[in-house]
Amino acid sequence: MAVTIYLRYVLNTSKLKEFEHYGKLWIPLVEKFGGQHHGYFLPSEGANNIALALFTFESLAAYERYREASMQDAECQAAFRYAEETGCIVSYERSFFRPVFGQGFRSDQ
Repeated sequence: MAVTIYLRYVLNTSKLKEFEHYGKLWIPLVEKFGGQHHGYFLPSEGANNIALALFTFESLAAYERYREASMQDAECQAAFRYAEETGCIVSYERSFFRPVFGQGFRSDQ
């Protein structure tokens, strides 16, 4: 069963451009490890310090393999360091959901 990971970030509002760059780093990295990234969503109206990210893996086990692999991957480690060095993320929380997709979704993408 597919699992969609929801990340809710609290951002440093003086570092929004840095966070946007961070998000752009992660989209291909998630896909490199078999996930389907649905994008990062930056503040527009309302709270100016909250951002979201959504991505899907074919199973919780596939997500766990990605998490383990990302700890050994040089590009992933560089992205983690970038966020730490820029201070663009104040905190984050992660939740897991079971997606319901329309007919156009392919789990092998």
